[in-house]
Amino acid sequence: MKIGGGVVYGAPRATSLLFVHGRPTLRGFSSPYSSSSSFPEHVSFIKDVAATEPPKHLSHLLNLLKTRGESIISPGAKQGLIPLAIPLAKSSSDAVIALLRWPTAPAGMEMPVVEVHKHGVWLLAKTVDQFIHRILVEEDGKKSSKVNDELFCAAADAGVNLYTKGDFAKSQISDLDVYLLKKVGLFPDVLERKVMRHFEKGDHVSALVTGEFYTKKEHFPGFARPFVFNAEILLKVGRKLEAKDAARGALKSPWWTLGCRYQEVAQIAEWEDEQIEYMKERVTEEGRQEDLNKGKDPAQIALDEAAFLLDLASVEGTWDDSSEQIAACYKEAGLQDVARFIQYRD
Repeated sequence: MKIGGGVVYGAPRATSLLFVHGRPTLRGFSSPYSSSSSFPEHVSFIKDVAATEPPKHLSHLLNLLKTRGESIISPGAKQGLIPLAIPLAKSSSDAVIALLRWPTAPAGMEMPVVEVHKHGVWLLAKTVDQFIHRILVEEDGKKSSKVNDELFCAAADAGVNLYTKGDFAKSQISDLDVYLLKKVGLFPDVLERKVMRHFEKGDHVSALVTGEFYTKKEHFPGFARPFVFNAEILLKVGRKLEAKDAARGALKSPWWTLGCRYQEVAQIAEWEDEQIEYMKERVTEEGRQEDLNKGKDPAQIALDEAAFLLDLASVEGTWDDSSEQIAACYKEAGLQDVARFIQYRD
């Protein structure tokens, strides 16, 4: 079953939450952020506009990013981005780091940290704490004292609770990626590097085993990227039929979590435009009426339509063109908070 605009637990492919009438405004929002170390604007945006709980150590992460040289940006600066993103910072290469506000998630599940691209998102860490932990370990591994000290200072008490400076050296683990996987958590880029290193050593069996491990649903729920990468490595070893099946499996998850363009995965899946055409048909009035005639719940039809629209927008990165229509679907489903969040722009 395809998970639409978010991780869906116990429901068909779609995205969901709650709502309030009227277009929001973010009170007390000021810029630039350089005068603040607690970043109350981001916290209030997450509470009042995104209508969810801010991560406990969000301010510490923002301080870390600022110390690393990234520019802190308004959480409402969503133009051109997938509408589920809450922008945090922009790097010198213009990559945007954001929180991903899943429209449906179980209570207590934190928002993941992602890098936003034209066609969707790349998962950086499953939680803010995990991302802080990784940043500190990587900096400690560089042994560059000045920046190192500044970053640990920026992390403050959150850093002390997550990682003690010098622990990487004390562990006697020589490989930083191995330390991250053992002591910090699972990360898509680290697992993918591990697979490629197995290939470099000629160990195809270990590469394939690691690739399959990457796809376990409990590791990165809702993200298609592990299945895309698994399809790529199966193709690399000549297992074309299995690669095709893996790619088709990836396309059952949100297309904006593929970690690449839709067309690259569709090529491995040996699909042309039939999936795109199918989705376009489902979001027409005729497609909606057909679902109603089948007895489908109107709220579920609206949720499915929102998920299809998100997937379609990811193909060309036309997020702004679709955001109002996506928000309207959530309103129709009675999920007012999600619609308000999606509509918000500075």
